[in-house]
Amino acid sequence: MNNAASFPSEYQQAMGRLLVLYTQVDRLIMQVCAQRLPAAPDETTELALAKQIGDESRHVSIQRAWMRDFGADPAPIITPEQEQMIREHFQSLPWVDFLADLYVCVEALGSEAVERIVPLADPGTRESLRIPLTDELDHVAFGLTQLKKELARMPVTERQNFLRRLPARIASLTEAFHGFGIPARAMFEAVGADYDRLCLLLEERQKELISELTRASSSSITVAQSAMTV
Repeated sequence: MNNAASFPSEYQQAMGRLLVLYTQVDRLIMQVCAQRLPAAPDETTELALAKQIGDESRHVSIQRAWMRDFGADPAPIITPEQEQMIREHFQSLPWVDFLADLYVCVEALGSEAVERIVPLADPGTRESLRIPLTDELDHVAFGLTQLKKELARMPVTERQNFLRRLPARIASLTEAFHGFGIPARAMFEAVGADYDRLCLLLEERQKELISELTRASSSSITVAQSAMTV
C-alpha cells in the first residue's frame, strides 16, 4: 500500500525519482564491485567485496519492490550511456583511487545525502531505506579502513599529495554527476530538503572524512618512526 498517498503530488513525484536514482546507484555499485572482485588484493578484501555485492543486490530488490508499491515512474534517471561511463571509470582506476572514489565520494557522501531526507520521507520510504543505509555503514567502514592501509604504505610525500588532491578529486566527480543533467536541487527541494544547507552539510562531512584519513596517516608515520628508534 502506498502510504505516501496523503503527501502532495509534487512530493510523490520527486521522491519516486529519488528512489529510482538511489536504486540505480546501488546497482552500479554492485556492478563496479563485481568488476573489481577478480583483482582484489587479498582474500579478506575479496570476501568483503563479495559481501557488498550481495548487499547491493538486496538493496536493489528492496527498492524495486517499494517503487512498485509507491507507484514511482521506473524510467531511469542515469542513462545507459552514462552508466557505462561510470563502470568504465571505476574499472580503469588503481586500487587506491577506486577506494577513494567509491567509498569516500559515492558511499560516504552519497549515503549522507540520503540520510538527510529520511526524516522528511513517508513511512514506507523510510522503511525501504532502513536496511540499505545500515549496510552502507559497514561498506564505508570497510572502504575507509582499506584506504588508510593503502595510505600507510605510501611514501610520505606521495601520501601527502594524495590527501591534498582528494578534495579536487571529489569535486571532479561531483561536477561529472551534475553534468549528467540530473535535477538534484529540484528533487531534494520538492521533498522538503533545504538543498543549500544539504550541500554545506556534505562539505562538512567531506572535511571530516579527509581529517580522519589525515590523522590516520599521521599516526602511521609516528608509529613507524617510533619503531625505527627502538
